[in-house]
Amino acid sequence: HLKMLSDSDFAGDKETRISVTGYILYFCGVPIAWKSKGQKNITLSSSEAEYVACSEAVKEVQFVKQVLSALDIQVKNPVSINVDNQGAIYMAESYRISDRSKHVDVRWHYVKNLSEEGKIKVEFIPTEENDSDIFTKNLGGELYEKHSVKFMMSRKMLNEGTKRYNAVNSQIDK
Repeated sequence: HLKMLSDSDFAGDKETRISVTGYILYFCGVPIAWKSKGQKNITLSSSEAEYVACSEAVKEVQFVKQVLSALDIQVKNPVSINVDNQGAIYMAESYRISDRSKHVDVRWHYVKNLSEEGKIKVEFIPTEENDSDIFTKNLGGELYEKHSVKFMMSRKMLNEGTKRYNAVNSQIDK
């Protein structure tokens, strides 16, 4: 089970006005991929910045789906792509490009195509629940703790799973 959470700030870099993309991908509740990186182009609205972040997140989902498929792990469609911006969701679902969004590079519109094909579903998530928020801006103590504890719990679960796996394999080797 894959679940992607995506976020962006808007023109957060005071000198360049570049926005920051952030995302985190969970597989069976464990984070397996994440990113925090400045966007390549200046965006003209918060919705556009969020849509750019969403497109980067979707590219990661498609890559991970290919890796999992190579490992004979089937991923059920549609994969949930969670964003906290209604404008970005509208851009992903809209069948036409308005004059106001024509400047959005064509490569980002593959999100819309994958959504139409039923491979992904772009869904709203409240900002307070969006774990990828931690990758795009400085958070207050309470929100930082809320999001970062999920990473620590996931790491603990992963470590416990690895210990169990190693214990089983050591018994098999005997």
